[in-house]
Amino acid sequence: MSRKNLTLAPVDAVEVTIVMDTFVDVLMAGQDGVRRFPLAYDWSEGPQLVAEHGFSALITVEVGGSRSSLLYDGGLSPSGLANNLDLLQIRAPDLRALVISHGHVDHHGGLEGLFRRYGRHRLPLVIHPGAWRERRIVFPSGAAVHLPPPSMEDLEKEGLDVLEETAPTLLIDDHVLVSGQVERSTDFETGFSIHQAREGDDWVADPLILDDQNTIMNVRGKGLVIVSGCSHAGAINVLRNARRLTGEARVAGFIGGFHLTGAIFEPLIDPTVKTFTELGVERLVPTHCTGWRAVQALGRLMPDAFVQPSVGTTFRFEARH
Repeated sequence: MSRKNLTLAPVDAVEVTIVMDTFVDVLMAGQDGVRRFPLAYDWSEGPQLVAEHGFSALITVEVGGSRSSLLYDGGLSPSGLANNLDLLQIRAPDLRALVISHGHVDHHGGLEGLFRRYGRHRLPLVIHPGAWRERRIVFPSGAAVHLPPPSMEDLEKEGLDVLEETAPTLLIDDHVLVSGQVERSTDFETGFSIHQAREGDDWVADPLILDDQNTIMNVRGKGLVIVSGCSHAGAINVLRNARRLTGEARVAGFIGGFHLTGAIFEPLIDPTVKTFTELGVERLVPTHCTGWRAVQALGRLMPDAFVQPSVGTTFRFEARH
């Protein structure tokens, strides 16, 4: 693990498996670099992969024939995450690290299932210090949705080495870069206007959600693979920030949420999609909170790059020789 030397070492291959997302379809066909969860003849007789309003991904890097993995986000429910980890045969003892994208419960709530299943493990967990804030969404009607944060005390009790960082962090022998706080550069990705955080006894506006962070890998000769939970910083800001941190302009893959669903964010669909088409992303997998309208626009305007996500799908990116 490194926090000072920010030279991201290239890898021979990256695999990203969607452990939890808002959609599952066991009949979807695979394609080059896209492996769907196998449909067995007795598929209806045992436990099934489940979908929920949450996100989690297993990221595996390959270097010189050796494979190492980390879990990025933990979904919403302990039962959902534990179920999918079992079916995907992902074991906590095999992980090298955990990363939480931001403090909303649909990205960390399921981690309890990981620990309940496998017990305590000394793993580094990278999190932005802003993720501990208690948050809520307050709608114009006055209705509020509570977004409970993770508990540092509970995470440390599980044996995790909690690493609070606003700056970028390198993991897995400098082969995975956690972005830290994302630089905001666009003029239209201005945040979540009805999002609030508690300060003392008061609730204050918290539109920027500064703890939003993503993971970045550099596949040799091919470019960056970026995995982002919600992209509260803005998907364009996330992509530009990854290129700035690494000095690599090519983007082999972007997998993650765009947070373009709902009345507040749908006006951002057109400028977001237009900019994405200009940035030359080779493979695009819009997950979780992207929203139906945005997914349709991305699929229509980027048909060669677009792949529909589904829980259990593995995306593979290999080095060019």
